Amino acid sequence: MRILLVEDEKRMADFVTKGLKEERYAIDVAYKGEDAIFLIDVNPYDLIILDLMLPDTSGLAICKHIRNKKMDTPILIITAKDSVRDKVKGLDFGADDYLTKPFSFDEFLARVRALLRRKRADKMSVFRVADLELNQLTHKVKRADREIDLTSKEYALLEYLIMNANEVVTRTMISEHVWNEEFDSLSNIIDVFVNHLRNKIDKDSDKPLIHTIHGAGYILKE
Repeated sequence: MRILLVEDEKRMADFVTKGLKEERYAIDVAYKGEDAIFLIDVNPYDLIILDLMLPDTSGLAICKHIRNKKMDTPILIITAKDSVRDKVKGLDFGADDYLTKPFSFDEFLARVRALLRRKRADKMSVFRVADLELNQLTHKVKRADREIDLTSKEYALLEYLIMNANEVVTRTMISEHVWNEEFDSLSNIIDVFVNHLRNKIDKDSDKPLIHTIHGAGYILKE
């Protein structure tokens, strides 16, 4: 899942980014509103985390920009503004949730998970395809009775494949949701990670689940 964090306070941005990366999300960071709007206009995000007080514009203006473009991307506002009036204004401008600083990181993560679930129609936290199981809360992956140890990027890739099970996902779709802005579109890194993942998921199994669709991309299916 790919997230945009818009936060001008570098220490706070580093803290949130580190925590989200540990939870295996792909993160882009914008320190200014102008940069945030550019990234929002060119990249599809699964969630936008937005500070209200930015050096060049307000978070509310970015909120309005997103909703005026008819984007339904969930927006979580994180800000020191804690008055009821500010909360109401943020929600009225199109935010889906509002969290005041300082906050518990556990609560923050719970709200992130809730907003990402809300965007999906299935609302599930545990995904299964055949005997493969991925638990988004514990980050545990099992096939049959075998627990599979994955790197952060392998987990993120599998999560995207299993959430789109039985559908072909292109390399572009994978790069947009699993990698961040630093991704090199000319590299073969996606194919490399798919092969690593396939070796772990389909190892010792007579029923492969990860399939290559030549000229199109990949599909996870029975």
